[in-house]
Order: sequence, then C-alpha cells, then structure tokens
Amino acid sequence: MDNIILVDENDNQIGSGEKLQVHKDGKLHRAFSIYVFNSKGELMMQKRHPQKYHSGGLWANTCCSHPRLGESLDHAVHRRLKEEMGFDCELTEKTQLIYKIKVNNGLIEHEYLHVWVGRYDKDPVINKDEATDFKWISVDDLRKELAENGDAYSYWPKVTLDKII
Repeated sequence: MDNIILVDENDNQIGSGEKLQVHKDGKLHRAFSIYVFNSKGELMMQKRHPQKYHSGGLWANTCCSHPRLGESLDHAVHRRLKEEMGFDCELTEKTQLIYKIKVNNGLIEHEYLHVWVGRYDKDPVINKDEATDFKWISVDDLRKELAENGDAYSYWPKVTLDKII
C-alpha cells in the first residue's frame, strides 16, 4: 500500500505512514473528498468495491482518496477522479474539516479532509477495481436515503454534505 501524509491540526505535514497502519493507529492524515454534480443538481455517487480496505460495498460521494507524498492536492484530486471514475472536470475546494470515526475492519478514519466540488453532465466510466456501480441522486433524495438507510452509505456524505450545499 501507499504511504500517506500525516498532518497536525493545521494541515502541516509532520511525517508519513503506510496507509493501512495509519488507519489502524487512527493517526491524523491528509485526505480529500470530491462531489461532482450535474446541471440538474444531482450528485454522482459511487458504490465502493466490496474488497476496499474499509467501507467496501457502501455508497460514497463521487471520489475519496489521499494525496501522495510530494503531490499537490490539486493534482491529486484530478488524478484520482480519472483513476476511479474515468473522467476529469474543473474542481474547486469548498471546505476543510477534521473528523475521527471508527470504520469497519478495526480501522479508524482520522482525516484532515479537503472537500472539492465539480460539475459534469456525462456518466462516468468507473474503474471496476475501485467501484462497482454509480448513480445520480438529488440532494433531497440523498438526505432521505441517509436518514432511512444510512448503513448503506459511507461516513463521508454524512459529515460533509451539509457543508457544501
């Protein structure tokens, strides 16, 4: 697995660590989440591959990942969007936040999260090693789904959706 960037509460790099071990130890690290909307205001969601190291099989926002060592956030978000969803679009950073949550497989997500938003009107060509499905969903329908069927969704939409709308 890749090494990821460890940070302090101000997003200053303080080191690096192997991705799985960082999540076992719950160390604060730099990450990003991408939300891509179409011109109807619908959000593109992906269903994470069941074999992902955590949150496998759950619905998540368009794309989430970590920048590589020495890689700018701007480069990382575009690289990863292409790798996971098969397209690129203009992206704008909307907010930043820190959260810590236990996820499955005994792992802890403790992220300094950069949240990016973009617009795209075509369907993705998903990387089947990363995601098994996608859907477009209105924000109202997503809020209803999160309230009624929250266990089918990863943590990221639950913590970030209201910060970008």
